[in-house]
Amino acid sequence: MLAGVAALAAGCGEEIQVPENQTAMREGAELFRERCSGCHTLDAAGSRGSKPEGQVSGGERTNGPNFNVRKVRREDVLFAIRNGGFSGAIMPANIVVGEEAEKVAAFLDRYSGQKSQAAANGSP
Repeated sequence: MLAGVAALAAGCGEEIQVPENQTAMREGAELFRERCSGCHTLDAAGSRGSKPEGQVSGGERTNGPNFNVRKVRREDVLFAIRNGGFSGAIMPANIVVGEEAEKVAAFLDRYSGQKSQAAANGSP
């Protein structure tokens, strides 16, 4: 029963889209889904924690940035992880550390902002 609840809480049952043969990126996606999906959205990790797309106001205080549309760099991710986000108000500092933090940062550097990039290139 607990495994089912954990699977449901960690991304609403959507599949991680990173191929298993991309070991480090897949591990970063799994860590992101496990530790970050409660507040952040990113299709590649199968996570839905941000407010729904198109919703401008309202939502929960813990709704974090939607990384489908927000592109972030590795260095910025590591800063946010170490410091509890950029405001220090909601995100717990050091939610992942060491090698795990590096994997999450590399994963976000590679996969974040893909919807913004697609829109800029004229794709839906």
